[in-house]
Amino acid sequence: MRPGILFVVVGPSGAGKDTLIDAARGALGESGRYVFARRLITRPANAGGEDHEAIDDAAFEALERGGELLVSWRAHGLAYGLRSSLLDELTKGRHVIANGSRGALDRLARKVPRVVAVVVTAPRTLLAARLASRGRERPSDIEARLLRADLALPDGIESIIVQNDSSPEEGVERFLAALETSARRLFLKPVPIDGWRDHIAYIPADSIVGAGDYDGPSRVDITGDGRSIRARINIVEPGWLLEPDELGLSREAFRVLGLPADAQVTLSRTPPQHSRDALRRKVQGGELGAAQYEMLLRDIVEGRYPESEIAAFLVAATRSLTDAEVVALAKVRAQFATPIRWDEPIVVDKHSMGGIPGSRITLIVTPIIAAHGLAMPKTSSRAITSAAGTADAMEALARVDLTVDEVRRTVFDARACIAWNGRLNHSAVDDVMNAITRPLGIDSNRWSVASIISKKLTAGSTHVIVDLPFGKRAKLRTEVDARDLARLFEVVGRGAGLHVEAYPTDGSRPIGRGIGPALEVRDVHWVLDGHPDAPQDLREKALSFAARVLSWDPAIGTPQRGRIRAEELLRSGEAREALHRIVVAQGAREQPVRPGPLVHTVRARRSGTISEIDGWRIAGIARRSGAPQDKGAGIDLLRGVGDNINTGEALYMIHASAAAELDAAVEMAARDDGILFDEELVGGCLVESIRS
Repeated sequence: MRPGILFVVVGPSGAGKDTLIDAARGALGESGRYVFARRLITRPANAGGEDHEAIDDAAFEALERGGELLVSWRAHGLAYGLRSSLLDELTKGRHVIANGSRGALDRLARKVPRVVAVVVTAPRTLLAARLASRGRERPSDIEARLLRADLALPDGIESIIVQNDSSPEEGVERFLAALETSARRLFLKPVPIDGWRDHIAYIPADSIVGAGDYDGPSRVDITGDGRSIRARINIVEPGWLLEPDELGLSREAFRVLGLPADAQVTLSRTPPQHSRDALRRKVQGGELGAAQYEMLLRDIVEGRYPESEIAAFLVAATRSLTDAEVVALAKVRAQFATPIRWDEPIVVDKHSMGGIPGSRITLIVTPIIAAHGLAMPKTSSRAITSAAGTADAMEALARVDLTVDEVRRTVFDARACIAWNGRLNHSAVDDVMNAITRPLGIDSNRWSVASIISKKLTAGSTHVIVDLPFGKRAKLRTEVDARDLARLFEVVGRGAGLHVEAYPTDGSRPIGRGIGPALEVRDVHWVLDGHPDAPQDLREKALSFAARVLSWDPAIGTPQRGRIRAEELLRSGEAREALHRIVVAQGAREQPVRPGPLVHTVRARRSGTISEIDGWRIAGIARRSGAPQDKGAGIDLLRGVGDNINTGEALYMIHASAAAELDAAVEMAARDDGILFDEELVGGCLVESIRS
């Protein structure tokens, strides 16, 4: 028998944890598969709240010294603990449910085989109303309690979020589903029975998932490691073929699923009919509402649908999403993540659809805004196909993999941060969807808008500016495409309760000189320092966006006054000082990354006027030189569109840290250097090698 799971229920005050645990005790207590822990608390037994084991301070400390507590912690002037005897229950294969503390999760994970944090939460307004209804605290105390609530979990802790924002019955149903989703994990065993085309799964009558729940003609989904198969369940006698935590598959079903023996799999009932009706309606081109999307996405995240049906849904969604549906999706998707709350009247953010090499304006806009005093907790991505994302560039200066607590501290200290969004804006929906959309090449601007707005909601933003570059090699090809998307961003933002302004920008050429993390940071420093070599296109674009963001401050009011203020902050050096504060607060590198020491200069093979720079090709050469993994690798553009060039004149320099990477990038540039003269692509290049 494999050990059971320790479910630690956590969440802010007012989320309803005790209510859900009590209801689960009534629903699951007699199954024999679950044990409900009673916490030891140093307060009287009749003090209200949960049913706990009362103990005085001296006795509690004696249990701690004697090693009789599995874990203990202090909060609100009281001591809390769980008895070590719970380990015996876990060893017997029973699942233990305990009301716990986030601060104890790390220690528990080191002591028990498997810990799952069940995070119970609800919108802040609802939490406040529930706390007020208790009559124990003043409104100011309630507000302070909610502001202090920390929803972050330690790294590496498995978790499930339960939104307890509806009726008590709905909350209990979600809570039980969350427990069962984790507890249903079984271990795969091939069964030498040929079911031919009929996929058959076998569970013992004493299965840990409760065999009676799966008895009947309906089929189930068996999911593991990104694979899924639908099968019919047969129940076998206990102790004969399978252990209680094993699931058998007929020969053909085992082959089709393609997982090894003893792999962990999840057994899920096929989606309820109303969920399947919603999916079918969307596949047929119909319109869904917020409640239908919430139900459908929850079933998808919980593994109730096979990949083929999810793919069909996503293909349909890319073709027919109304504005109202995008708004609904944005709101629903935000419910699958833990939001960050700020005690600020205005919290600003910026997003770019990207795809333009060197356009690192975030590292200029953010310190300008911070120097002015507005809060800007900027979360940014790493590069996927480009030579650098904003997070890659910032990482050449400081840490970017910040926790929620570190983001809060950085914004408190420096008024802004520039952090990696992969750790902060994790989305269970994206985990499932990206696994399907990326291999199939499914892409939709409307789906992306819902995802982006949902992440801004999760980040606690109130005002968002969006950069929409367009050009024949950008993600958005024409200005019409960009204006249509700008309208959608603003409509969806308004529907989700955000102030969003979106602007089409010229994406026909790279912005700035540097392409690659360290080179782009150099350009940023040049702009912030007022250096004579600062790229003017980068400076101008950054000032334009900073001016619009500053106009949201009522004391500024207009983009014209915002521009004056932005230029003043640049000229005075306050913006440069603000970037330094952000870097220090996030954790500055001991030595900032410099451009790679190995350099090759790419020269023109003919004379003429540069008519175009192929940003996609240039970014590809920069990636081949090692960027963004090698922060010092990349390209330094020496000439721009409209420049007159003579044969042999330098076009750009390739930087690298490794000779093999440099040679590969030079070879790539020799085939096509990405510089077009007078409408004609240069057929080759002369290369001068400089190694220092």
